Parts: sequence; structure tokens; C-alpha cells
Amino acid sequence: MKIAVVVFPGSNCDIDLYEALHTVLGADVEYVSHKCEDLSEFDAVMLPGGFSYGDYLRCGAIARFSKVMPEIVRMANEGKPVFGTCNGFQILTEAGLLPGALKQNNSLKFVCKTVPLVVENVQTPFTHEYTNGEVINLPIAHADGSYYADEETLAQLEENGQVVFRYAKENPNGSLHDIAGICNERGNVLGMMPHPERAVEALLGNEDGLRVFKSLLTSGTVKTEGK
Repeated sequence: MKIAVVVFPGSNCDIDLYEALHTVLGADVEYVSHKCEDLSEFDAVMLPGGFSYGDYLRCGAIARFSKVMPEIVRMANEGKPVFGTCNGFQILTEAGLLPGALKQNNSLKFVCKTVPLVVENVQTPFTHEYTNGEVINLPIAHADGSYYADEETLAQLEENGQVVFRYAKENPNGSLHDIAGICNERGNVLGMMPHPERAVEALLGNEDGLRVFKSLLTSGTVKTEGK
């Protein structure tokens, strides 16, 4: 089975995702162009961080209209795992696959550091290797990562258990309800501002993100190749 890593003009974390899945875990992964119009051979899709289309208009606003997006929507509707980190999260909200929006950090500054997170939902294809309430540390690197939604949407997210990751101890960007990552109601679409793909090797000082990808590979949908 295969995982697609979509490459948009301006993506810069696509290699990180590929290496986390293929080199570290041995998954069958391929880069896919934003121009691709057929993802039928893939079982999951990953949207990387970066600055798709230079973040013109709004972060993710142009990428949302890429030729590949109808296929990503189809996969999401079919229940296949769809994951977006940082700019990928922004694209998922712009495409309507996740509710809310990511706005400029309250500090009006780019924030780049490692932050603690609470794992709030372990019933998704990306988090079942964690324990509920576990605190992990993941890096963030964004200028537009403050999650916003109206009160009704926020209430629904909380009631449905769709808040998957929440900032602990400090809120680095002003996200409402300290939200760092959410999923859709079905649980197969996950968007998060932190970068788990940058925390998968002890050699680099942190493996807390590795279980996001291990969870995917043991969810029964995607298999590894020889590891």
C-alpha cells in the first residue's frame, strides 16, 4: 500500500515527511505533484508544511485550488487517512475538509521552537499509539498558526472530541481553546500546526512525533515494506 506526499510550489517539509515515513519506518511513500489528478493508487495522503504558492492571498488559499485537491477531497470522503501539518493544516481548512481557520499569530511574529502538547484524542488513525492525556513535545515553525472558529464550531469540536492536540503550559500563537490540531468528525482527516515529522529520531533529540506515523502504519489501512 502507498502513501502520497503532495508537493506544492513552495512546500519545504515534503522531504521531512517522506524521510520520516520511508527512511525511519520503511513505508511505501511517493512524492506527488500538485498537478496530479489521480490518487487512486494511494491509501493515504500527506500535505506538508511550507509556503505553498508563496502564501499569497492567505496561507493555503491558492493551494486549495490545485488540480490534486479534488482527489484529496475524494479520499477524505471515502474515509482514507488525510494528514496536514502546518501549511498542510492551513490548506485543509481552506478546502473545507476541516472547520475553522488559521490566522496570524497574536504576537505578529514568526514562532519557531519546541512546545509541549497534550494528546486529547487517541481514537484516530494518527494517534492510537499515544495514551490519552499524554504530554509530548513537538517543534512549531509558523507565522499564521492561531486557530480560530466561531463559538458554535468550537463547542462542536469539544463535544465531538475533535480536538486532537492542545498546547500545554503556554499558548504560542493565541489559538482559541489552546488548539494545536483537530480532526474531522469521522476522524480520518487530521490537521495540526506542530511538526511531528521533525521529531522522529533520537539522534536529533526527540522521537515524540514518531508515533503519529507509527499509528498510521498500524491502523490497518497502510502497511510497511520490510520494516
